[in-house]
Amino acid sequence: MRLSFTARLALLAIALALASSLALAGFIWQRTHSDAVEALRRDTVEQADALAALYRSGGQAALDSAINDAQQGDDTLVAAIVDSSGARRIGAGPDQLGFAPAPEPFRIGMLAPRGPWAKEAGFTIRPVGREWLISGRLLDDWERAQRTIEHALLLAILLALVFGAGGALVITRYVGRRLDAIAGVVDAVAGGDLTRRIGAEGGGDAFDRLAVRIDGMLDRVDRLMAELRVVTDSIAHDLRSPIARLRARAEAAATAEHPQQREAALAGLTAETDLVMRMLTVLLEISRSEAMTRDSFSAVEPAELIEEIADLYAPVVEEAGLAFALDVAPVPAARLHRELLSQAIANLIDNALRHAQGGGDIRLSLAAREGALRIAVADHGPGIAPADRAQALSQFGRLDTARSLPGAGLGLALVDAVARLHGGRLELADNAPGLIATMVLPL
Repeated sequence: MRLSFTARLALLAIALALASSLALAGFIWQRTHSDAVEALRRDTVEQADALAALYRSGGQAALDSAINDAQQGDDTLVAAIVDSSGARRIGAGPDQLGFAPAPEPFRIGMLAPRGPWAKEAGFTIRPVGREWLISGRLLDDWERAQRTIEHALLLAILLALVFGAGGALVITRYVGRRLDAIAGVVDAVAGGDLTRRIGAEGGGDAFDRLAVRIDGMLDRVDRLMAELRVVTDSIAHDLRSPIARLRARAEAAATAEHPQQREAALAGLTAETDLVMRMLTVLLEISRSEAMTRDSFSAVEPAELIEEIADLYAPVVEEAGLAFALDVAPVPAARLHRELLSQAIANLIDNALRHAQGGGDIRLSLAAREGALRIAVADHGPGIAPADRAQALSQFGRLDTARSLPGAGLGLALVDAVARLHGGRLELADNAPGLIATMVLPL
């Protein structure tokens, strides 16, 4: 049976809590065991050194007296004199060692195979004359302390397991709640409700970051769907007039009796056809820019690109009775889509030419500020009121002041799409009078 994600997450949390507790308990036990053995070894060696020093200074009688005095009131003390066969002559210890005495700096083991002294002890064995001094301590107290520590560690492991299970429950409930919220929004959007959003809770965790990204994606989908509806309505509305004019021109050309009338009608037919073709071409360019990826970008020198476009449009602007100004600041090379960016800048200049017929100049400028390229086209036409700028950037977004001019309201929409393709934006500002359209592209 395959477990759910939340169940696997809970088991993982419990396993991590248990593993960390076992690792910590093992470390504590190993450290306490090592410290206890080291303390036992140190006390045993110090006791043996003291008894050996007493033997050297006072002889056998002083050693026997010290051993008899030391064993009073201490049941765990081992201090005895044994002969070469291991039989005890005096002191606290087994009547007969379970092994032949030999020099032993420190050892933990059984003193005797049976009897009351058949217990583990830490001890040393040193020669004293023809006999042997065995000195040490039984491990009864040490083992009791070790068992106490082990019980405490076992209790800590059980508590960690309980807390781990509780923490796993909290985590799984939190994760399940956040995933259910995301799934609910996704289901609602799949059902056609594009207004639903997840919303960040403000914690800044991975779920908040995911929610922000999904909400951003849904905002873009909602915007694209709204633009699609507008485009559909606008195509039906804005193509109706040129198609009607096409039909009228075609009927006029078909029914014209004089060649001059027929030629005039055919010329108008060609002009209307060109307008429809331009509208469809720009729509295709917008769709292309929105569907394109950054893999098609290449290294471009922005200054060279701007100068090429300026060389191309300067005569056109001057022929229209306007002055053309170029302001190019040194900027670094950047990865750009040269073709689409050229088309976008050309659209900005065409837009300025269309609306700046009253005079003045058109200024094309390039600069780099705050980590971004700024490509601007400024004119001294009527400009766009701040309240109308969002509409001007939408597809077929024609303002009332521009209804009398040729065009379909797609020029700025294409520029905005190209800017967004580069991860930037199109800014519209007042030129007092006129408009400054600036493409801001991150370097």
